[in-house]
Amino acid sequence: MSRIGKKPVNVPSGVTIVVGKDNVVSVKGPKGELKQNIDRDIIIEINDNIVNVGRPTDQIRHRAMHGLYRSLISNMVKGVTEGYKKEMELVGVGYKAANQGNILDLALGYSHNIIFEIPKELKVTTAQEKGKNPMIFLESIDKQLLGQVCAKIRSLRKPEPYKGKGVKFAGEVLRRKAGKSAGK
Repeated sequence: MSRIGKKPVNVPSGVTIVVGKDNVVSVKGPKGELKQNIDRDIIIEINDNIVNVGRPTDQIRHRAMHGLYRSLISNMVKGVTEGYKKEMELVGVGYKAANQGNILDLALGYSHNIIFEIPKELKVTTAQEKGKNPMIFLESIDKQLLGQVCAKIRSLRKPEPYKGKGVKFAGEVLRRKAGKSAGK
């Protein structure tokens, strides 16, 4: 039994949810609008300010989709009301980040700078204070797209386990390894 799928999604005031043809759920709120295709077998009921997600049978496929689509709808509602934010930190000597609009310019210890184009749905800002590591701040209403872009930026220079240099999420705890040990 999907425990997450059974939980109703509360819809705050100012947010409208519409289930269109071909099972496309559209969520509109103060920050924007998001759309998501829902599997044709999944049942979506909207009563007052509560959305319930149901499934027709207890097949493995239906059970898997039940919790998934409930979570996606919940994330969409939170995205159009509050939005999502991610902070990334560049750890390493000479590592820099700068942005002009949605173009991110990264110096990550390679022979050349990396120019990374951020999708227009995301808002990016960078900060570089003296004595602190450069930071990248990303904001969006779409949680999935935000996570995907953050993963792509992180993959440009993953944190290494010896010195911890690389691109990491703010607050992320890295597993560190001991270096070479001294001779006997």
